[in-house]
Amino acid sequence: MVVLTLFVMLAVMMLLAFFRASIWGWLLALMIFVPVVAIQSRLSADVFQIVIVVLSLWVAVLGIPLLRRVLVSSFILRIFRRILPQVSQTEQEALDAGTVWWDGDLFSGNPNWHKLLAYPKPELSAEEQSFLDNETEALCAMLDDWDITHVRQDLPPQVWQFIKDKGFFGMIIPKKYGGLEFSAQAHSAVVTKVASRSGTAAVTVMVPNSLGPAELLLHYGTSGQKEKYLRGLAQGREVPCFALTGPFAGSDAGAIPDYGIVCRGEFNGQQNVLGMRVTWEKRYITLAPVATLLGLAFKLYDPDHLLGAEIERGITLALIPTDTSGVQVGRRHFPLNSAFQNGPTSGKDVFIPMEYIIGGQERIGQGWRMLMECLAAGRSISLPASATGGCMLAARTSGAYGRVRKQFKLPIGKFEGVEEALARIGGNTYMMDAARKLTAQAVDMGEKPSVVSAIVKYHCTERGRAVINDAMDVHGGKGICMGPGNYLARAYQQTPITITVEGANILTRSMIIFGQGAIRSHPYVLREIQAAHDTDARRAVRNFDAALFGHLGFSLSNAVRALIFGLSGGRGIPVPAGDATRRYYQQLTRYSSAFALAADVAMLVLGGALKRQEKISARLGDVLSQMYLCSATLKRYEDDGRPDEDLPLLHWVMQDALHRMQVAFDGVLQNFPNRFAALVLRALIFPLGDCLAPPSDKLGHQVAALLLQPGAARDRLTAGMYLPANENEVLGALEAALHSTLACEPLQARLDEAYKAGKLTALEELLRISEARDKGIITAEQALQLERDYALRYMVIMVDDFAPEQLRANHA
Repeated sequence: MVVLTLFVMLAVMMLLAFFRASIWGWLLALMIFVPVVAIQSRLSADVFQIVIVVLSLWVAVLGIPLLRRVLVSSFILRIFRRILPQVSQTEQEALDAGTVWWDGDLFSGNPNWHKLLAYPKPELSAEEQSFLDNETEALCAMLDDWDITHVRQDLPPQVWQFIKDKGFFGMIIPKKYGGLEFSAQAHSAVVTKVASRSGTAAVTVMVPNSLGPAELLLHYGTSGQKEKYLRGLAQGREVPCFALTGPFAGSDAGAIPDYGIVCRGEFNGQQNVLGMRVTWEKRYITLAPVATLLGLAFKLYDPDHLLGAEIERGITLALIPTDTSGVQVGRRHFPLNSAFQNGPTSGKDVFIPMEYIIGGQERIGQGWRMLMECLAAGRSISLPASATGGCMLAARTSGAYGRVRKQFKLPIGKFEGVEEALARIGGNTYMMDAARKLTAQAVDMGEKPSVVSAIVKYHCTERGRAVINDAMDVHGGKGICMGPGNYLARAYQQTPITITVEGANILTRSMIIFGQGAIRSHPYVLREIQAAHDTDARRAVRNFDAALFGHLGFSLSNAVRALIFGLSGGRGIPVPAGDATRRYYQQLTRYSSAFALAADVAMLVLGGALKRQEKISARLGDVLSQMYLCSATLKRYEDDGRPDEDLPLLHWVMQDALHRMQVAFDGVLQNFPNRFAALVLRALIFPLGDCLAPPSDKLGHQVAALLLQPGAARDRLTAGMYLPANENEVLGALEAALHSTLACEPLQARLDEAYKAGKLTALEELLRISEARDKGIITAEQALQLERDYALRYMVIMVDDFAPEQLRANHA
């Protein structure tokens, strides 16, 4: 009977965990089963009475809110306040910025997959699609990246003018100010296409539409500032830049030494104007050398109390015309041979009026929060889009080159070593594009997904680095020789730029993704912290009590769910229908519960020290990131109509990500400082051990095959890139060569057989084609077809060479 009771108790615990019971549910189960087990264990009357008394006291203390707050919650709150790590104002403003979106579901331990699939499918309006098909296509056709990066170190004047005239600088600006008022999805699509053609042009287009004057004005500018500047920005009469980073303040941007002193002075002939004397020295500022409007972040001080009692007013943002006396712009940095305009700006005691503060005087001291809120949206679009565009280029060209280029009489793409690289290229590109679209869709839904934006920024740029490295390996000598015919080398050179900007990737992974997510996305932690900071003692205890015991029920449920799902591999969890995807949804739900449990244990055991345990935080962030990337991939597959041709890509991405999750969990458990907690976590999360394998060689072969031949899956994978039709361009020639190679293979086989039989004797390919035609082995039309095929292959395989004086002249 005792065994049967324990079995029933376990079943009830499973139900409580499955339905995410509150603390009341767990107490009720305790009240029922402890007496039953005690009776069946045949305890003496005295011992049984003691058990009942202890249980009654325990249930009373925990079950009666008023008593619980006095005896338990207030005591824990005092301890919590002592161990809660100190958070700077800039850190707090970063935590407060943005919104919680799908990351909240992933942190919950029980993601609502039907909610994810119900989000709108990413689509462009007719106007946006027309702009992508016409203006953006025309811009790409104008771009010669070798001329831009090697000869001019700048965009040609006609390209600058086209970008301004066609409104590329005003994609986010409303139509009433002369802008295009595009969706985030359209903004992302434009950047993706341009990035597949020229990194310099992509940066030039995306920066005015990302974190900068236009976005700040839209959200915080006064009506006068909007009227004054937005129309000029939209029409390209004004070129914006935003200056935050300096020599002594990079990732720690809150430590900027740049300052402004509130004072009165002369401005535009007027005396006694209330304003500031601002001093700054900034570096790495994109578009600064050509900017007409300078957005500037600095700390404002009011020593003469012209604004009030406070002296230190905090980080403030101003918009300054660069022709203002004392503003220094024009010099350039040269980031890894990229030609986009980037350089320093400085000023010493530059007087500007109060009206230059973005949002007016009421926005003084709110600059960091303004930046963080805008970054949450801007970071979701620009860098993921530019990285994805580059990967589409790498995927399409690597597959074509791998099929056209032959060694040992075999296309190099069919060698298993090259297949591995092609599989990674295809899988990573599929996942990146899925994440790009889903995150842009979140912005269009009104979200400012701060944690998700950090995830896609980090993983799209890191996967982009992996893709371009693999593409360079596939291309071999073709990839390393610079020249007009090299379509990969500049992307390879410039990859570290995307890794570095808008939050260096090392910092993003080790401090931001989980560090911010654990507070913002967790269903209870932020409420506990807010209660701890509340100065109203009664309200603080009440709110902390509700959050704490909600958190306790949440943790108990996830502990049981993690164990049960670990034993079953997630089988039996109700998820959206679909034979190809059902197990992936189940495994993700399992890992979501395990992640929520591991996050709670890490925060409980390590407390404030978790902030300094960056490697643990990074690995927990990896788990959260992989769950988001899997979510985006599954959503993409559904939105595309579940095409069977894409299943190898879907399977590769999901299996790769699930295996990475397992490795990240293992890294947390191997290195967790508290070994007892680590052992308990391992028993709950991996009761049957690590069992998920990375994608198999067979699956990798299937993915590589999709890249090596024309088809619907290859077209969907690279649908957002620019693809010239002109065979005189190397990309157009490469695409034509792929089709030609496949079409000519039967003819090539006929020539090979004739040569082996001694019917043909010519050693050179073109001479052999002529000989075969003359001897009637092939027709004249077939000979022309083979000659064209040879010309195309020759064009795409050959690399550029230069006379020594050409290189010397360019260097000079």
